[in-house]
Amino acid sequence: MTGIVHLLNNFFKIGLIGKQINWQVGIKFGSTAIIGAFIGAKLLLMFSSNSPLYTYTINDKLFSITIIKLIISALMIVFALFEVVPTLKNIQFSENKLYAGGLISGFFGGLSGNQGALRSMFLIRSGLTKESFIATGILIACFVDLTRLSVYFSRLSSVNIEDNLTVLITAVSSAFIGAYIGRKLLKKVTLNFVQWTVTIMIILLAIGLGTGLI
Repeated sequence: MTGIVHLLNNFFKIGLIGKQINWQVGIKFGSTAIIGAFIGAKLLLMFSSNSPLYTYTINDKLFSITIIKLIISALMIVFALFEVVPTLKNIQFSENKLYAGGLISGFFGGLSGNQGALRSMFLIRSGLTKESFIATGILIACFVDLTRLSVYFSRLSSVNIEDNLTVLITAVSSAFIGAYIGRKLLKKVTLNFVQWTVTIMIILLAIGLGTGLI
């Protein structure tokens, strides 16, 4: 369900700034990102079938800690730190590493949905303008989302989308509103403020996921 929200929101963002896409860079990076996403998504499904490592109760409510939750929460924290820790944030790779960058970022995108930090490290040296950098990154994210969803949908019957349709519609609507407002506010807030705000929220979410509270 999260993958569906990501994909629809990325389609919406392409509608906002799609004219700025650098298709040459996007196709070069995205071609291997698709392969990486497929492998990562397959690995996710393999881990998701494992039994819980530990279960506990709080006020008679059962919580479970699983391998996949620990993996995803750890990746979320690591990639969140890439946004704010100077040593990590300043890592860059040369333009000729685009194929390798697509494979690596696609893999982690398929496994956990987190790929933005790695993708940025490889794209930053591609000579793109700020607008083209953002738009091309969104195009690549669509490639990854389409690939991982094609794998995830093999478990579609266990997702119960019909029972969670209200949650899904609310999440997608909120994502659209956030993307629209974010575009309007982008020139009025500092990138550092956005990075720290998102980082703190992601780390709190990761802790909740890793401990089984979410």
